[in-house]
Amino acid sequence: MRLTFEACSLIFTLGNLVASQSQSAGRKDTNNITIVNFNNEQMRITWAARVLFPGENVSFSYTFNRGQLKAWKPCPTYLLHQGINSGCQFKTEGSTLTISIMNSNGSKELFSKRLKSDFYIKPSRPENVTFLWKDDTVTVSCNEPKRGAICLRLELQYKSKFDKEWQSKISTCCSIGEQGFDPRKCYSLRVRLKRLAPQCNVVNYSSDWEAETFWMNGTSLDSCDEIKTQKNTIILLSCILAVLLMIFLLLILLCKCQRLQKSVMPVIPDPKYVFADLFNDHSGNFEEWIDKIEHPRVQNKVEYEESECTIEEKSQQEDKNSDKVESKDIFSFSGAAENDHSKTSQNACLMPASSATVSLAGFPILMNDDMYVML
Repeated sequence: MRLTFEACSLIFTLGNLVASQSQSAGRKDTNNITIVNFNNEQMRITWAARVLFPGENVSFSYTFNRGQLKAWKPCPTYLLHQGINSGCQFKTEGSTLTISIMNSNGSKELFSKRLKSDFYIKPSRPENVTFLWKDDTVTVSCNEPKRGAICLRLELQYKSKFDKEWQSKISTCCSIGEQGFDPRKCYSLRVRLKRLAPQCNVVNYSSDWEAETFWMNGTSLDSCDEIKTQKNTIILLSCILAVLLMIFLLLILLCKCQRLQKSVMPVIPDPKYVFADLFNDHSGNFEEWIDKIEHPRVQNKVEYEESECTIEEKSQQEDKNSDKVESKDIFSFSGAAENDHSKTSQNACLMPASSATVSLAGFPILMNDDMYVML
């Protein structure tokens, strides 16, 4: 099978060389013309208009001839560069293509070429790419194209954040495996399809890269920067928890210190708060404050004594009426004159609260600090 493939490739290469030499405008013209067959579906031919055809806005025509019949078609879609025709794009309709470039009015042919369109194929991106990470091995696979798979190779490129350049590996379509992946590292991976040259292509065309993916230890990530972000987040949360724990411990220690201080050195009350009215209402004037406090006390004391005296006076009147005994002489240690019973009762009401009444030989005696009065 391999020998057959190599023989076919050799035949295609020789045929392409023969076709490229016929009706050519020289090596210089060929180098300034680019031919691409996109997955054998669309042809795109571009030329350096200002180098090959200075001062000319050329026209383009092509034909996919079958046998000796040629049906020339004008370019359906021109590619412009600074307002000048510099390329043409059209549908691929066969394997043998003949192109012709003429001057603006179509009276003179400036360039022509006959070629094999199959030797200018640029493959499409791999489809349905899957990644399998097992231990230290990564296996990549994709769908096999419907045709031309024998001329395709699957290329895998990968690198970690510690690698400056991509590491590459090429295998037959459409599966590839590579070993040596470190599960602690995050890798960027991408794949594409390559067309073999010169076995299958005149030009070494490759497909565009499939979207880059990021993997770490069998887990797909949005980006390798996500790992760094997660690490920074973990560090930040750890610092916050450590700070909160320290604050909590400091609060507990502060409460313990306050309790110890209160038990060892009791707090001396501030007279400013105990005697708030002394400092707020009297601005610290003690005499004014004590006078204000004593004045209502004296009034209350007098009122209390007068009420007691009134009761005592009534009691004495009742005793006087019941016994019908006249008042005797009143002896006073202070040398006071003899008074009537009503005057004695009046003097008794003026006695201080410290006085007391006792009974001596059947006669009530009122006693205080200054005198003794027999009632």
